[in-house]
Amino acid sequence: MWILHQIYSKMSKLSLTHAGILAILLVIVSSVTMRILEPETFPRLIDALWWTMTTLVTVGYGDFFPVTDAGRIFTMLLIYTFGIGAMGIIIGKIFESLSKYRKLKEEGKMSYTGKGHYILISPSKEKLEKVMGEIYTSERSRDIVVVDHADKLPLEDDRLHFVSGNPAEEEVLMKANILEAKSVAIFSDDRNDHAEYSDGKTLLTASRVEHLSKKYDRNIYTIVEVKKDNHIALFEHAKVDEFILSNDSVSRLIAQAAINHGSSRLFKQMLSNTDGENIYEISAKPEWKTYKDAAMELFDKGATLLSDGSSLDVARRHKENIPEGSKLFIICDDETYRKIVRYTRKAYSL
Repeated sequence: MWILHQIYSKMSKLSLTHAGILAILLVIVSSVTMRILEPETFPRLIDALWWTMTTLVTVGYGDFFPVTDAGRIFTMLLIYTFGIGAMGIIIGKIFESLSKYRKLKEEGKMSYTGKGHYILISPSKEKLEKVMGEIYTSERSRDIVVVDHADKLPLEDDRLHFVSGNPAEEEVLMKANILEAKSVAIFSDDRNDHAEYSDGKTLLTASRVEHLSKKYDRNIYTIVEVKKDNHIALFEHAKVDEFILSNDSVSRLIAQAAINHGSSRLFKQMLSNTDGENIYEISAKPEWKTYKDAAMELFDKGATLLSDGSSLDVARRHKENIPEGSKLFIICDDETYRKIVRYTRKAYSL
């Protein structure tokens, strides 16, 4: 008994990997041993392996059983020394590891290894819910990784991952696999009433992202929420790709609705992928020489050319040539967009 106690004590201190290796060795050795002891009872190695597995987990179907004294003695040793104690320890290690994995994931201490994901930095619960709804509507297979100082996320979702820590630190952003992300959205801190402090914190994070972009020679597409428009120049210096004016945008939308009654419904429709016509990005076809060529063909297909990505005045510049490799923005429904994309890809393949 003292020897068994020492064995179990040492096994309980093993890692799951080492315990798993010992379990595999135990199964193999036991199967081979029983095959040697009773070759007629276990004519094939798979029969001995099947008997070993059912014996170790104390199921015992009874389709195979030892008939010789040597085989029965070995079975008793196997059950009472390893079947009950060792397998119990190994199963306990498995559940312990699963519990530890879940705890580490909930606390944001695990690294994300996927690609093509969206990184959201410091979003509030309300903003996170809205962004998740929009992304999952149009990008059903994409994961979302949230980076924040919080100890735990307020929401749970199978495709939502969490990295806890200071987003202005390289180590934390690398744990979110930022170099493989499709885009990074940095939200303004709603807990801070001072726009200067909030934008300063956001700027620090954006600068860190730009530093990683240069350091690893990767194009990290960054969208930043800014509270004051006169701070945009600072973010432009940090090479931020897009800016969203949080308070200013809301004020402008309210003003537009007051002047042009009903315009808020149009803005809501354009800003949401879940409601009617939406904004989509497409590649210009080779045969589209001017913006007029693109606009006319798109109109025939049920879409409206909105912008060349930099301004909304393409209608006034309809005679201008479209630069090679340009990205165009259109307004249409999801079905029309998918048809246009297929048609554009076909045109490029030809």
